[in-house]
Amino acid sequence: MRFHTRKWVKPEDLNPNGTLFGGKLLAWIDEEAALYSIVQLENQRVVTKHMSEINFMSSAKQGDIVEIGIDVVRFGNSSIVLKCEVRNKMTHEKIITVDNITMVNLDSFGRPSPHGKTKIEYVKDRIANR
Repeated sequence: MRFHTRKWVKPEDLNPNGTLFGGKLLAWIDEEAALYSIVQLENQRVVTKHMSEINFMSSAKQGDIVEIGIDVVRFGNSSIVLKCEVRNKMTHEKIITVDNITMVNLDSFGRPSPHGKTKIEYVKDRIANR
């Protein structure tokens, strides 16, 4: 699992129980999945199609730093399927896992479009090959 983004849990991120609001965390995951997919598929037109079961394992409180990890499960014809883990940066305690997030590559008309990708590519390698 590669952890790409860190978020600082602030007062506006909390639920009435004083812990990180699950909806805020899911929004962070959705954004991270979209950004990761855009970079991998080299297309800004990517949408979330599906998220599998979401497993909340622990909570985060104000002041905690959480980090969001994404890995590729598989490449489809017009999609990329990811998995995600969010953990506490300091303790590495898992906060949430999502086994499958399906992101779909779109053409300029908003229709699913083949992306031609079959493996993870790193930007540094793309730059070196140009």
